[in-house]
Amino acid sequence: MGNKLSEMLSTLTRTTEAITDDIELLKFTIVNAVMVDISRDKKWVLVDTGLENSADFIINAVKQRYGDDIAPEGIVLTHGHFDHVGSVITLAKHWNVPVFIHSLEVPYVTGKKDYPLADSTVDEGMIAKLSPTFPHTSIDISFYINELPKDGTIPCMPGWRWIFTPGHSVGHISLFRNTDRVLIVGDAFTTVKQESMISVVNQSTMVSGPPKYLTTDWKKAKESVVKLMSLKPSLAIFSHGNPLRGQDLTDHMEDLINNFDIIAKPEQGKFVEKE
Repeated sequence: MGNKLSEMLSTLTRTTEAITDDIELLKFTIVNAVMVDISRDKKWVLVDTGLENSADFIINAVKQRYGDDIAPEGIVLTHGHFDHVGSVITLAKHWNVPVFIHSLEVPYVTGKKDYPLADSTVDEGMIAKLSPTFPHTSIDISFYINELPKDGTIPCMPGWRWIFTPGHSVGHISLFRNTDRVLIVGDAFTTVKQESMISVVNQSTMVSGPPKYLTTDWKKAKESVVKLMSLKPSLAIFSHGNPLRGQDLTDHMEDLINNFDIIAKPEQGKFVEKE
């Protein structure tokens, strides 16, 4: 039921939005993916892949942007949760391109290890209550998987580096470009209350922490937001919710950090109780 629900929600609005001249957001209601140009001659990278039913829309978006089904230089995954890797097998095979992910996430995308079952007790929202039905078992895309270099570089994305932002998952990363301080956040924090069906459908801006029902380490989750704040990003692009810029972004990040236990961290839950 959970996967059917998320796929149904993802079809409510499937749109693209140009965030900058070289970054286009792919919006699937419940989650976002990102196309990033890395040169003027139609070389580009895909960051995350949405749900299982997102592949055709992504391929069509590529055709719209580049005039043809041009393969990316690679696919970069912020982590291996189902709503970020849903179409990765289909797309990696379709384009025959490498997939990059943090070494700690590799077991979850090579058939070696399953994520914990989502925790429905963290929030009263409908999506939180249904979250234990979401897919949590490992996929296996071993043939295409490459570990990100430990030096922070991204082989297929010159000018960008990955930032280790664990908490939501053990090997979660965000992406940062120093030249203009653009940040691709992943799930380190969000601008929508992801636990609430109404909030997700309406996409009403409400800065929060990572999706509560899948976050396994709240201490590290807060430390990751603090780390991202130290980068002084000018623009943040999220996997859940709408982008934020400038002083609005700074103010919301400061508020989130200063009130993390109120805004982000749930009062109860199997991972909260372990701290």
